[in-house]
Amino acid sequence: MPATTSRLGRVSTWLGRLCLVTVLLGPALAHFFIAAPIAGFGVFLLGVLFGVLAVIVGLLALIFGPAGSRGATLAGIVLALLVVVAVLVMSGARSDIPRINDITTDTENPPQFVHAGTLPENAGRDMAYPGPSFAEQQKAGYSDLGPVTLAMPLDEAFKRVAAAARSMPTWVITREDASAHALEGYDTTWLFHFRDDFVIEVRPAPNGQSVVQMRSKSRDGKGDVGANAARIKAFFQRLNS
Repeated sequence: MPATTSRLGRVSTWLGRLCLVTVLLGPALAHFFIAAPIAGFGVFLLGVLFGVLAVIVGLLALIFGPAGSRGATLAGIVLALLVVVAVLVMSGARSDIPRINDITTDTENPPQFVHAGTLPENAGRDMAYPGPSFAEQQKAGYSDLGPVTLAMPLDEAFKRVAAAARSMPTWVITREDASAHALEGYDTTWLFHFRDDFVIEVRPAPNGQSVVQMRSKSRDGKGDVGANAARIKAFFQRLNS
């Protein structure tokens, strides 16, 4: 019995070490272009899984193991817990963030991608808005997200929108259509180098005003940990300033 329980402690400690290594390795592989973003993120998630397993196995070792082995086991648990908690805090993971990756300020008539689908990296990818299921989840998770109204005519409003878009430091503009009052581009995240496509449309509003509608869509994953909504809010803040 002691041999078995002490083995549990050693397994927990090694899982904690693997957790630390893979949580650091995954982002490094993606950030330095050694692996694709989704592959690096997969290694990162594997590290989080190692951390959870380290805690579970460590708790079993503490409960059933000999008192003399509990100090080392506890150290492994603490290491894994620190890593997992740090990951959750830095990722901004919250239970109220919907697990969707396509966000728009107009769920009934969302801005449409025209140029993004022609990019080689989007070949075969459906750029259409997913529909009511995403709209319902977005309304529940981002009830405060909406368009911006500018007290100016369309042409003037589009010039302001285009200038604000060009000033966003990590954005690449791939389409700027003054006649359609629309522009498209993509944004690249700093750590994993994920690329998310966005489209902005300036539409007419009553009393000679204009309304700015935006949509931001992730290329990878089923959720975005709030990144697309944050991108829209950041742009609107820049536009209003």
